[in-house]
Amino acid sequence: MAEEIMVDLDVEEDAMALDEAEYDRDFQKDRFESLQDEDSASSHAQRSVEGWIVLITGVHEEASEDDLREMFGDFGPILNLKLELDRRTGYVKGYALIEYETFKEAKSAIDSVTNPLDGSDMLLERKISADWAFVRGAGASRSLQTANFR
Repeated sequence: MAEEIMVDLDVEEDAMALDEAEYDRDFQKDRFESLQDEDSASSHAQRSVEGWIVLITGVHEEASEDDLREMFGDFGPILNLKLELDRRTGYVKGYALIEYETFKEAKSAIDSVTNPLDGSDMLLERKISADWAFVRGAGASRSLQTANFR
């Protein structure tokens, strides 16, 4: 009789553990919003909090924000553009960050530089590269591996 009670307790504990795991999974699913876009499911890109950020490397030291807006504005509205300057020299550091609202806009901007059809990988007579600023997993970004920093 004691063995029978022990077996029943084990079955009940297993059922309670399954119920708790199922509850936790359902609770997590409903509570947290996913940042992953449907279009990016097969991509290594990672969305930032506000949008999709593209890293442009190899930017000429005399390039301006207007040059970049002119070049990358055709793919969609630019939410934010960051062109870092060297404090000592006042010249561009060689990279820029451009933020788009949708994955599709950012992807088309990257593709235009990665697979140029009409020399669209040149800015002020200097070859530039583009890739995702945020990626999933180590070593997923091509830009940092091939960047031409001074």
